[in-house]
Amino acid sequence: MKKLFIIAAVSLLAQGISAQTIDRSHKPKPGPAPVITVGDPVIYKLANGITVLVVENHKLPKVSASYSIDAGPITEGAKAGVVGLMGSMLNEGTTTKTKAQFDEAVDQLGADVSAGANGGSASALTRYFPQAFALMAESIRKPAFPAESFEKLKSQTITGLKSNEKSAKAISARVVNALAYGKNHPYGEFETEASITGITLDDVKAAYKKYITPSRGYLTFVGDIKPEAAKALAEKAFGDWKGTALTLPVLTKVANPAKTEVDIINVSNAVQSEITVVNLIDLPMSSPDYFPVLLANQILGGGGESRLFDNLREKHGFTYGAYSSTGSGRFQSKFSANAAVRNEKVDSAVVEFLREINTIRTTKVTADELQNAKNLFNGSFALGLENPARTAGFASNILINNLPKDFYRTYLQKINAVTTDDILRVTKKYFNHDNTRIVIVGKTDAFATGLTKAGFKTQLYDNYANAVKATETAAVPTAAPAEIIKNYIKAIGGEEAIKKITSLQQNGEMEMQGQKLTVTIKNMAPNLSSMEISMGGQTAMKQVYNGKTGYAMQMGQKAELTGDDLAEKKDDKGYGSQVYYATDGTKIEAAGTAKVGTADAFKLNITSPSGKKKTEYYDTKSGLLLKEESTTTKGGAEISESVEYSNYKKVGDVLFPFTLTQSVATPQGAQEFSVVIKDIKINPPLKAEDFN
Repeated sequence: MKKLFIIAAVSLLAQGISAQTIDRSHKPKPGPAPVITVGDPVIYKLANGITVLVVENHKLPKVSASYSIDAGPITEGAKAGVVGLMGSMLNEGTTTKTKAQFDEAVDQLGADVSAGANGGSASALTRYFPQAFALMAESIRKPAFPAESFEKLKSQTITGLKSNEKSAKAISARVVNALAYGKNHPYGEFETEASITGITLDDVKAAYKKYITPSRGYLTFVGDIKPEAAKALAEKAFGDWKGTALTLPVLTKVANPAKTEVDIINVSNAVQSEITVVNLIDLPMSSPDYFPVLLANQILGGGGESRLFDNLREKHGFTYGAYSSTGSGRFQSKFSANAAVRNEKVDSAVVEFLREINTIRTTKVTADELQNAKNLFNGSFALGLENPARTAGFASNILINNLPKDFYRTYLQKINAVTTDDILRVTKKYFNHDNTRIVIVGKTDAFATGLTKAGFKTQLYDNYANAVKATETAAVPTAAPAEIIKNYIKAIGGEEAIKKITSLQQNGEMEMQGQKLTVTIKNMAPNLSSMEISMGGQTAMKQVYNGKTGYAMQMGQKAELTGDDLAEKKDDKGYGSQVYYATDGTKIEAAGTAKVGTADAFKLNITSPSGKKKTEYYDTKSGLLLKEESTTTKGGAEISESVEYSNYKKVGDVLFPFTLTQSVATPQGAQEFSVVIKDIKINPPLKAEDFN
């Protein structure tokens, strides 16, 4: 007991002394950079050209191996996506095992084995590693290419492309590279539904023959294995392999814009706009500018303490985060700065992006900023050395990029030798301001006018980086809002026919995540409504309004309708509710014209009697309603919803849309799904009890 008391007393005394001697009002001074000791791997060269690298680490009874092929950028052209499909097919079984048998063999070893367009990898406990490594080699060298797997992967790829058709983030990822490099450059081309559809199994086999080869191959072993044992495994699995000889492609240099340009792509359902400021750079890792550029990027937009983050998020509240990044290597890469910004603040955000880029190009960073960036690299680099796979990657990087043998041993010395003068020099060279490209993907209606007022000249592109000509945005006929509504009512059958509909039932189907769902929509005058989505006879989601109150139920969880949701139901008078716009207090304002798909549409801003706002788009030729948009705020997050109406057919005396395509966009991303109506019943015998 006395011993415990003494220990506790000494501990408290030490804490008191510590509290007295440490000045917590100042950050502690950084210590010296860690001394880096990186061991050289054992390197072998197989007769067929494969370079074998072995990094011993016997701390754990585990071994990992990776095979990578240094093919360089691959131009796919009209078959864009073929290399990715080919890589996926390497995991679909071999000439001796079906996919199920192969996966079972891996599972029995407790291993991780995979293959792809760039090679493959295997990881297992030491005792099972030879078998796991043999399976990796088999998947690379003996793929079966089953036709049914090929069709499945094609279908999945096309479904993925379709699901991202209205995602501003996905569109931005595609068009930024296409506009920066050009659509015919290997870094600028992209997959489309047409390119994937046109790929055959023979195309995949031809890509395999051309690119999966021992030529320019690097086989790296890391872990509990002796170099001689690794070499023996490599010889046994790959020694007799022959394949196409690869040569590194020579790419034509792509010029940056002569003068800063602003390229905009309209995604009408976007809650936020994706802004990217981008220019191409040439920065080999062997360049003396490499380390200053790393630190300059860290100061500008490398994280939560960077200038861009502090300006656009902390100071102005335009975005959740603003960042920059820079590439490097043997080929042209990008410097870019980007953020997802509220639509109405796009013009202001662009000004601030350019301001920060110009400032770091023209004014020296502070000594504190530079030291903080160095401290981050000192800590993260040293921490990364605890991962043996990373040190193994150092060795292949040195070979591929023709770097000095001590490149990583002296890495932190070079980082810590960078000066504020170096930062100013490289930012002027690599971070463009007067000759950069600004790509904005979002709801152009919300920011295009603001950009023009701010002095920016813009060029409009479509979702696939094709310039939209001025003739495509030519003026269309104008009409008064009341006339547009009147024409719509007439187009779908007239006021008399619409008012004869006292009840309505629509039965349809939709697909979500590969599952078929049944959709039932019911309406009864004056404003009762219900929508039920079911799967296999079980209700997955249901929303009901009985004229006064309502609820939403999902996966058994029930919540009463309140606020805007309840107000919206009270205002809704079912199909053809435009008949009542002139008498129920609805406010209608003309908002010009817009494109909905390829159609020109009149755009009307609608404010319901309860104050709920939405936008409706009516075809200038047919008069039909093509689209509705609305925005709500839930839990502090802005949610944008749109429904597009198409495939109109006559039921009785009234036209109805038989395809409803709904998009929901949140700050986290966008989802789209279509409801295909199978049949519509006018005036079925519905009862008030159906809406309880």
